[in-house]
Amino acid sequence: MKAIAIDEYGPPDLLKLRELPDPPVGPDTVLVRVRAAGVNPVDCKVRQGLLADAFPTHFPLVPGWDVAGVVAAAGPAVTGFAVGDEVVGYCRRDDIQHGTYAELVPAPERALADKPVQASWTEAAALPLAGLTAYQALQLARTGAGDTVLVHGAAGGVGHLAVQIARALGADRVIGTASPANHDHVRSLGAEPVAYGAGLVDRVRALSPDGVDVALDLFGGEDIDASAELLARPARLISTADPEHVARVGGSYLFVKPSTADLGVLAGLVDAGRLAVQVRRSFPLAEAADAHRLVEAGHVRGKVVLEV
Repeated sequence: MKAIAIDEYGPPDLLKLRELPDPPVGPDTVLVRVRAAGVNPVDCKVRQGLLADAFPTHFPLVPGWDVAGVVAAAGPAVTGFAVGDEVVGYCRRDDIQHGTYAELVPAPERALADKPVQASWTEAAALPLAGLTAYQALQLARTGAGDTVLVHGAAGGVGHLAVQIARALGADRVIGTASPANHDHVRSLGAEPVAYGAGLVDRVRALSPDGVDVALDLFGGEDIDASAELLARPARLISTADPEHVARVGGSYLFVKPSTADLGVLAGLVDAGRLAVQVRRSFPLAEAADAHRLVEAGHVRGKVVLEV
């Protein structure tokens, strides 16, 4: 198969299109013929070696955890999928080697769900990691009817989905931080925009004098402190960026988990027209290095995807 792989950690230039052996298919594994693969900031961290202490890693290493594609084969213990099914997945395994930047990826059955019918391949590939992060964080915070939710980075990959998911869960209001250039975009998602940076607490209180009920932090640092100051109950602060800092102020850390059930909920929201996945740009598989450079530059509105 053709795949993007690296033999050592380092810069984006190491991401090269190569010919590799087809990956193995375990008893509870689904082999997916990839149509598109989402590109996430964590993929850049994997390439840099920043997750080497957290996961066993093997070279040649194919990056990528997001996939949309068609089932090409299924192990003998797989019961939920059959050859020809169109699927999406957050294919995080217990080790890092067989990623989604490839023509074929072995995905644990627990990582997959049926592809949303109303989504294109690129939109579907952009959904799993970011959508699951937003959904699981908001669920952990017990987001529901009557809540005012603060989403940091509301125009980004996770943020733009979190705004919409919060509304789908019943939140009355969503306030989203974004650069002024993205304020109209954030409004179009259903949130009230505020500029991030110094003075954020005052700007949020100008919109919501009583503060907020739920806060989703994606960056750590001062965003955690500002969120804790705005919350009546710091326990409803969820951070995906800084476990130690958020614990100090009484909130919780989330590291997203694969979940067929949660992916199914997200796919249902897409098909019901309640969740729109926005793809900032798609690249051919061979241009994975350029996709990483774009993601690492930051301030990407929506998601970046590789087409296979």
